[in-house]
Amino acid sequence: MKNWFRQTFYYIFADVLASSLSWIVFIYFRKKYIETKVYGYDVPVEIDEKAMIGFMVLPFFWVFLSWFSGYYRDIYRKSRLKELGQTFATIALGSVILFFALFLDDKVAGYQYYYLSIFAFFLLQFFSTYLFRLIITSSTSRLIQKKKIWFNTLIIGGGAKAKKLYDDIESEKISNGNKVIGFVHYDDEIPGELIQKIEDLGPINKVKQIIMKHGIEEVIIAIENSDHIRLQRLISDLDEKNIKIKMIPDMYDILSGFVRISSIFGTPLIVVDAVVMPQWQQSVKRILDVACSLFAFIVLSPLFLFLFLLIKMDSKGPVIFKQQRIGRWGKTFTIYKFRTMKVDAEKDGPALSSGTDNRMTKSGKWLRKFRLDEFPQFYNVLIGNMSVVGPRPERQFFIDQIVDLAPHYKLLHRVKPGITSWGQVKYGYAENVEQMVERLKYDILYIENMSLALDFKIGFYTLLTVLKAEGK
Repeated sequence: MKNWFRQTFYYIFADVLASSLSWIVFIYFRKKYIETKVYGYDVPVEIDEKAMIGFMVLPFFWVFLSWFSGYYRDIYRKSRLKELGQTFATIALGSVILFFALFLDDKVAGYQYYYLSIFAFFLLQFFSTYLFRLIITSSTSRLIQKKKIWFNTLIIGGGAKAKKLYDDIESEKISNGNKVIGFVHYDDEIPGELIQKIEDLGPINKVKQIIMKHGIEEVIIAIENSDHIRLQRLISDLDEKNIKIKMIPDMYDILSGFVRISSIFGTPLIVVDAVVMPQWQQSVKRILDVACSLFAFIVLSPLFLFLFLLIKMDSKGPVIFKQQRIGRWGKTFTIYKFRTMKVDAEKDGPALSSGTDNRMTKSGKWLRKFRLDEFPQFYNVLIGNMSVVGPRPERQFFIDQIVDLAPHYKLLHRVKPGITSWGQVKYGYAENVEQMVERLKYDILYIENMSLALDFKIGFYTLLTVLKAEGK
């Protein structure tokens, strides 16, 4: 059985132990070699102030850096080769940081000893860290291969393709970790022999409930890849559940280079990866989100106060407008905006606004022109519901209409919604569902190409839009 908390603790404890052991050996090396060269006599090994600081600070530093790089994510599905590269990169970066923080003021006999010191520190930290990680990962891998650790798996499909997949999984001498709980299938599929081997868990339209009920961790799609519309809808629905999605490739997929084999012994599958940005960039993005929000609330507080008074004097009603929107993984949250419309603007039901909308207040037109109505959403960013840059969140009422025209809209729920987006920069506020669908292609492009550089670019053009008053 898996215990995610315990497994994470093992890795963190190993990293702390590696840090302490490598620091002890490095102190000995520095005293007996580096400092002996400086002072010309055999320096005794003593725990000085700098050594004590290292013992207290370095374990936290290395654990933070590993967390920042995403090492402690998906703790049971680690590749030893990728782990080697990730550990090397993390220790190399950390060693450079520590060189300037701790070692640069050391007394040395020559500059070459600076390089020798940091190189020795890097080697000790890298080999001790990777050794402990390798032991834990190898032990976990053996338990998975022996089927003592598994991932509850659901097969989508009931035809010959699904049956062959199940037979391949069950015949694996060395397990890849998939424990098939059952299958779901479409009405036009005939389960045939598969239903004699595993349980039919229900119809495809109940797949979300089935995933929740049976604790499904992985889904393998075994329907025809040529059925693009069906695949598109299915992946969009499953993507909201934050589970690992895999597909059986056909020969076109293999020849096109879409198949990435993660296990030598397992069935080759296409992994539909929901992680669209490296973990270290996600961490930096979150730090920048918090920094921007704090900056906005502190520096722009006089502007907030002015807008508060302006809205209050312009029309009756609350200054802050609150509304339910759909965020990451399809979760509902409350969005905050400066009110730009009359209080009873939606007495006849949900409706989008346009440039000539008579429901808008006088101050509201001005606020929208400069995009100032979005400023309270920095609070949403601060508490983690939103990001500064990301697809604009919509209401369920309009999402249902968009999905009828573009099922892939749900792919946007992979990421946090944003105050501004590529689609927002291109189109501004959508006035109808058709414009929402048109804007969608830019948001899809964004999540497939997410990077800090793209965020900065979108942020720059948003700032230009605000300064030029080109919002609509």
